[in-house]
Amino acid sequence: MEKKLRTKDKILQASIALFNDVGERQVTTNHIAAHLGISPGNLYYHFRNKEDIVRQIFKEYAKLLDTRIKPPSAQTEALDALAEYLDVVFELMWRFHFFYANLPDILARDSALQQDYARVQQGVLERVISVLKALKAKSVIEIADEDIADFAHSIKLLVTFWISYLKTQAPDKPINQASVYQGVLKVLLLFKPYATAQALPRITKLQQHYAQLALAEQTSS
Repeated sequence: MEKKLRTKDKILQASIALFNDVGERQVTTNHIAAHLGISPGNLYYHFRNKEDIVRQIFKEYAKLLDTRIKPPSAQTEALDALAEYLDVVFELMWRFHFFYANLPDILARDSALQQDYARVQQGVLERVISVLKALKAKSVIEIADEDIADFAHSIKLLVTFWISYLKTQAPDKPINQASVYQGVLKVLLLFKPYATAQALPRITKLQQHYAQLALAEQTSS
């Protein structure tokens, strides 16, 4: 049993690497098996088909979202909660960027995955709303209560389709971590019109932090 679990994990890790490298649509189960040096039959012992692999990868992704994105506590500094949210979301976006790059197509091919995705994203939306409410309560942003849900949707929209947008602008350019940090900067820009006078310098400092990370990744790649 232990050996089977190890093989299954290796299949998932190899699949994520190949999907990220060349695109999920271009990879078959035969490619994955060859990459691992196992027979297709060995792979099919663990997964029925590629869709089964993608579903399991999404479950791992959803589990990480659930355990790592928490509503801010009363003791949490509001801007720290925002920075933590951005770090986690964009780290996971990098680790699973094949999913974001081809999201509508992947979901259209699997109705069960579509339902799971919608359920998970509803939970993420609720967490984003809780972060925004905490930012308002701590006088970091000024926003009408009735606009908070729409603002949360705008943030999620940018996060969800940032990688897809990059692929439409430069289809042959590989996605790297610098690209992901540029997405963080775009999210922070959404906050600036709502920022209070006392919070604006700290948001600007966050922008500088992620700009430096993006630059460091560009120069090292």
